[in-house]
Amino acid sequence: MIVLGLDTCLNACSVAVLDGERVLAHLSETMARGHQERLAPMAERAMAEAGLSFRQLARIGVTVGPGSFTGLRVGLAFAKGLGSALGVPIVGVGALEAMGGGEAGLTFAVIDARRDQVYLQAFEAGRPLMAPDALTLGEAVARLVEIAQDRTVTLMGSGAGLLAAAAPGARLIAADGADARLVARLAATREPATPRPLYLRAPDARLAPRPAA
Repeated sequence: MIVLGLDTCLNACSVAVLDGERVLAHLSETMARGHQERLAPMAERAMAEAGLSFRQLARIGVTVGPGSFTGLRVGLAFAKGLGSALGVPIVGVGALEAMGGGEAGLTFAVIDARRDQVYLQAFEAGRPLMAPDALTLGEAVARLVEIAQDRTVTLMGSGAGLLAAAAPGARLIAADGADARLVARLAATREPATPRPLYLRAPDARLAPRPAA
């Protein structure tokens, strides 16, 4: 099965093309913004490097969040538009799962959500141990300690350093975004369904109140 994996949820734009477990192409660029301009050219380049046309795709996987409100919508819009044009099914994959779900052992995927919060999800050999959640740093530390129970863990993501003190000896892996290769692998194993954004908290931007008449 030829699968295109996409991630634009965080501070990277990542694209991968897989044929089963075989990676045919993988591109990733670190960026805080500009995903909309880079995603389509990167997808075209990845398909060219894989030696395939878009018509040969059997499935598209895309991260649905948590992450940047603008970024995740860029990926979703592109995936839905491409899927509709090609008649190809789409599968949504959580960004935290596409970070920590491919690691062996006990892994915590941690995204710095700002405002003294993190997005957190724990995995044991790829199996989720909790649903993705938005937690204060104190709550995240408590959850980590409860699940880890003094075991050595891997902390992966932009928020890994924020929890390092609570996990002595932890292996820290910095990640600007999710791994599009893992997005594609996970998408290949799941039933297609209309992907929906995964929002774990309200947006930072809010409408200004109307002035009094």
